[in-house]
Amino acid sequence: MLLKIVLLLALVAQVLALDNGLLRTPPMGWLAWERFRCNIDCDQDPKNCISERLFMEMADRLAKDGWRDLGYNYLNIDDCWIGGRDAKGRLVPDSKRFPHGIAFLADYAHSLGLKLGIYADMGNLTCMGYPGTTLDKVEQDAQTFAEWKVDMLKLDGCFSSRGDRAKGYPMMAAALNATGRPIAYSCSWPAYEGGLPPRVDYSLLADICNLWRNYDDIQDSWKDVLSILDWFVLHQDILQPVAGPGHWNDPDMLIIGNFGLSFEQARAQMALWTVLAAPLFMSTDLRTISAQNVEILQNPLMIKINQDPLGIQGRRIVKEKSQIEVFMRPLSDEASALVFFSRRTDMPFRYRSSLGQLQFPGSRVYEAQDVFSGQVITGLRDKTNFTVIINPSGVVMWYLYPIKNLEIAEWKSQE
Repeated sequence: MLLKIVLLLALVAQVLALDNGLLRTPPMGWLAWERFRCNIDCDQDPKNCISERLFMEMADRLAKDGWRDLGYNYLNIDDCWIGGRDAKGRLVPDSKRFPHGIAFLADYAHSLGLKLGIYADMGNLTCMGYPGTTLDKVEQDAQTFAEWKVDMLKLDGCFSSRGDRAKGYPMMAAALNATGRPIAYSCSWPAYEGGLPPRVDYSLLADICNLWRNYDDIQDSWKDVLSILDWFVLHQDILQPVAGPGHWNDPDMLIIGNFGLSFEQARAQMALWTVLAAPLFMSTDLRTISAQNVEILQNPLMIKINQDPLGIQGRRIVKEKSQIEVFMRPLSDEASALVFFSRRTDMPFRYRSSLGQLQFPGSRVYEAQDVFSGQVITGLRDKTNFTVIINPSGVVMWYLYPIKNLEIAEWKSQE
């Protein structure tokens, strides 16, 4: 029966397609969950509880500390905002923690040049036990979010059946379309189906969702970063082709600025998420984040690579016995991003290679700019050996581009 439902949904995908023209590059912003969880104790912890105050203060930081101007423009609420449903069945926020309502918060975000995201769950309850969006509430909740002028919806999948998810996620896409408001749609559907075909139909997902969670929630640890990365690499032949402008794989939040990553590991997560064309949703306290972590997250060349208009997801191209791995992402203007990643934990490693070994064409001459240091290496050819020194659990990242004028000059000299 479930297979029939999925086949039927595929046949009517054009009708259900989200078709909102949004997120042509991976979304960027701030999301509450990993850092602030479901802290609802505003009496004992007023600065950090899930509340209007928290989101307004984060909005202020996004606008005033340079984040918005670099592209971090989504301010996203996660679970634990809901107070219940009113007499008409409409979702309402917790009146104590969100006394002015969600529409007020959306207006505040918009006044600062930001966009507001909200959370719901395709099930009887949200993951933390608040009222969910059952099938009979999909249209009403979509309309409510539109009336509040929400800009993104994350739809989770706790306390739902496979059948309800197969019906409900496409239904919500159609309902969001019907509101007439452009609302980006983040689907957790594949994460509840194991993340892989045949239980996950990525062609359908690309039609109805702007981004989707495939795998486990990230926790504040290097172990979790590696677990997610390993899963994405193991299944990169499936995942890499389905990502692109308007529809992205989401390996979950950036945990840079919290407690679980070293400096090298923080740079590694940023580089690896960027080469995977991942959404960049920070989940940290922007009021207290260190200058060192700001520098990682606000790296302009890193953001340029993440936001490349081609929207091609990168992949691992080399795995060495020395525990060095190389990732490559094709970029516009014949450029590429290269990430040299060390899984070693002992000492810095001198990794020697050449562009030819990395399958770059022999007819080109390249320059490489180190994304972190800014240093430029010029005159790289396919047989030019180079050495990068990679710290334990760290990365070296290059923005690699052909020297076109040099190639023209050399071609003319051969005439």
